[in-house]
Parts: sequence; structure tokens; C-alpha cells
Amino acid sequence: MRIRRTLATAALGALALTGAAVAPAQADATAVLTTGGPTGPNVAVGDTLTANLAAGTYATFYNSATGTSGIKCAASAFSATVTANPAAPGSAVEQLNSQTFGSCTSNVIGVMGVRSITVTNLPFTNTVSDGPGFPVALTPGAAGTMGTTVVLSTLLGSVTCNYANSTGIAGTASNTGNSIGFSGQPFALVSGPSLCFSTGYFSATYGPVHDTSAAGSPVLYVN
Repeated sequence: MRIRRTLATAALGALALTGAAVAPAQADATAVLTTGGPTGPNVAVGDTLTANLAAGTYATFYNSATGTSGIKCAASAFSATVTANPAAPGSAVEQLNSQTFGSCTSNVIGVMGVRSITVTNLPFTNTVSDGPGFPVALTPGAAGTMGTTVVLSTLLGSVTCNYANSTGIAGTASNTGNSIGFSGQPFALVSGPSLCFSTGYFSATYGPVHDTSAAGSPVLYVN
């Protein structure tokens, strides 16, 4: 009798081990950021995200949130590193490492051309929430301010306008076009002549955003 019980116990134990071995592995929870689709692979911490301006759009620095006087750029791009991507619902965090502007023109009287626009005090922190509207918050990094230096060409020579924002700017992400956008976000003049706007309002839409660390550089989705 004792032998039968031992054999039965051993058989049950073997069955349990076999069941554990063939049971399917539990899938990882869907993160805030995925690639290829809302249910695609989770974006890995450390991955690089990049994007150019959405087709047919401009990055602009205007004299008011709804104005049309100032600077517009036909080229702009950014690169960011994912530093946190928790399970949804929640917020993912990125470190904005670079942001560039090119092919810029101005319609301001007295300005003959735009020599350069340089983003300073990088990196910045970019937080992407999967809440309603997919809100985005771009905030200063260790430097405490987000800076932008604009160099203009005038009849009297070069003019430099230095702008800063110490509180951050707001934007939104979208799975339509896999984009991230900002509209009429203010940067205050820190130094520069009267030709510089006292406040420069930044607008731009970037997309599609790609995860260039993943095979095939798939597009980014927010869940």
C-alpha cells in the first residue's frame, strides 16, 4: 500500500511539472509606449526615438500664440532616449537630447535672413501620458531652463536673440500620424535688441516618430 501511494504521489508530481513546463508564458503587460501598433512590442528603456517635422508643416517662432509674424522653418528634427516606460495606464519619460532647425525664413521687417536657431541647455525631460488626449510635458533638465538662441541677419549685421523657459511647455501626442506636437508655447526674451520679440511662441508637429533602436525602425504608439 505504501508503495502504491508513493508511486501515485510521484505520478502527480510529474504531471504537475509537465503541466508547468507546457503552460504558456504570461505575456508582458502593455506599456505606455509600443511600436507598430497599440498592441505591438513594448518600447525598451534606452531606445532612441527620432522624428522630423510632419510632412507639409513648419516649425514656427511667432510674436504671439496666434500670430503669423516671425520665423518659420521647413526643417526640424529631434532625438530622445526613453528613460521609463511603465505598464499602461501611466506616463512614459524620455530625455530630449537634440533638437535642430533648418531652412528658416523670416517675415519681420528689418530681418534679411535667419542665420541659425540653436536649442541650449539640453537635455530636457519629456513626459508622455496615456491619459485623455495623450498630454505631453516638456520640462527643463539639470540646467533649470530650456533655452533657444536665434541669430538673425539684418542690414546692420547679425542680431542675437536669447530666449528661455523655466517652467516647461505643453503638447500632445497622437496615434494618427504617430506624432507629437506643440502649439503657441512661450519662450521669454532674456537678451537681445528691440528687433527680437519680447516673447517667442513656438509651434511644431513632429511625425511619424520612429523607434530607431528597434529592428526596422517601427513607428511609435501611445496606449
